[in-house]
Amino acid sequence: MTQPTRKPVLFVLTSYSDVAHNISGFYFSELVHPLHVLEQAGIPGVLASIQGGLPPVYGVDLDDDVNARYWNDKAFQQRLSQTLKLSETHSEDYSAVLFVGGHGTMWDFPDCPDVQRIIRELYEADKPVAAVCHGPAALVNATLSDGRYLVEGKRVAAFTDAEERAVKLAEVVPFLLETTLKNRGALHQAAGEWQPLTLVDGNLITGQNPQSATGVGEALRNKLNG
Repeated sequence: MTQPTRKPVLFVLTSYSDVAHNISGFYFSELVHPLHVLEQAGIPGVLASIQGGLPPVYGVDLDDDVNARYWNDKAFQQRLSQTLKLSETHSEDYSAVLFVGGHGTMWDFPDCPDVQRIIRELYEADKPVAAVCHGPAALVNATLSDGRYLVEGKRVAAFTDAEERAVKLAEVVPFLLETTLKNRGALHQAAGEWQPLTLVDGNLITGQNPQSATGVGEALRNKLNG
């Protein structure tokens, strides 16, 4: 018998550019490291962004083998240039969602109705919702059908206020992610600055920083293969 085709994971990228100091959009390794883990496990990924098309990107470190492999892959660059517009995606087409980090997310993830829709629909369909670094900006205003914040009472990792101050952007971003998640009732946990930390609380998977991107991919793979 032919095995049923696996539904892909939806990777969501920011479309916001011009943050500061040559920082724009999403952070490259936070896309390709979890994507690599999933693709190695036979789990496909589909790329979407808030506005569709080619999203702004930074953090392309070509000394990193996974980064270099994807950055120099013409087929991948074509996929990246043709991301779906998030408003045109349907949650039933996907097995999970992963919100990729990067400072741009702080501007266009929190109040995007389609971000909130995808999160609510997938989570309430018992499917994983994952986010890494600044990707949990998608979670700060995400509510369930009963009106509660999804993160309320959940263990959550995200880019810390200390890390934001360390990169000298605490006065640039519109809010501090760690503080805001705590204000929403999240049980925020943190490792030291630039130390990897991935947390799994039911179907919510979060990672603290770029160093956590592979761990988020592995946790999502394990959840989908479980």
